[in-house]
Amino acid sequence: MSDAHAIIEQLAKLLEIAGVAIILGGVVLASAIFVRAGLASRNWRLSYEQYRANLGRGILLGLELLVGADIIGTITAPLSFESVGLLAIIVMIRTFLSFSLETEIEGCWPWERAARKAEGETDRSR
Repeated sequence: MSDAHAIIEQLAKLLEIAGVAIILGGVVLASAIFVRAGLASRNWRLSYEQYRANLGRGILLGLELLVGADIIGTITAPLSFESVGLLAIIVMIRTFLSFSLETEIEGCWPWERAARKAEGETDRSR
């Protein structure tokens, strides 16, 4: 049984590393796209808006993996009220960050997204 816990613990660590790598890769990639688009179009304001959205997407994806790693990591740790409480706080903070970033990227509240998409599809069909 301890072999299974060791494997799961290592998988959680790999997931954490992947989450951090995706965030760092997202920053590098978004920065390269920003500079390239800004130099090509000379419209730095539009490039900046796209840059922020691309940064947010990279951070969101990385955060999702980090939350998953935290959840998987609790499987290997001895459960106590303290460890479960700490996990709950970490997941709440990361979920709030994800929610905030997604709202910033989309430019509307999540419950408004479906209505916006429906309006966009209706406008395109005209």
